Amino acid sequence: MHISARIQSAAGQLQPSVQTNGAAQTLSLLPKPTGEGSAVNGGELLLLALATCFCNDLYREAAKRNLKLTSVTVECSAEFGAAGEPGTNFRYQAQATADASAAEIEALIQHTDRVAEIHNTLRRGVAITLT
Repeated sequence: MHISARIQSAAGQLQPSVQTNGAAQTLSLLPKPTGEGSAVNGGELLLLALATCFCNDLYREAAKRNLKLTSVTVECSAEFGAAGEPGTNFRYQAQATADASAAEIEALIQHTDRVAEIHNTLRRGVAITLT
């Protein structure tokens, strides 16, 4: 699976889009009040990526276990310092309701924590190359 993202910013216009295997989707993000860049920062989007990944993966892994989730809430947080410093203290919590016991839901959450792709990518670290 090949995933890419693009953002184009000019004169109060912001055009973000993502693609997976050539299937493009546009996103709605507001520009900064100055018109230069996005009103949502990269740290916020990174945390949203973690939350979205875990939410989607919970539904995927629940289906594999024949569990029907009726709701999922994922909250992520981190600390960011001065410009150029990496984020620290990344944490998240998840809640799910399903046609299952509390033990089954907890087992699902723990399993999903081990297989969530974005989480594992950040945990292992990756090279990021400017081309």
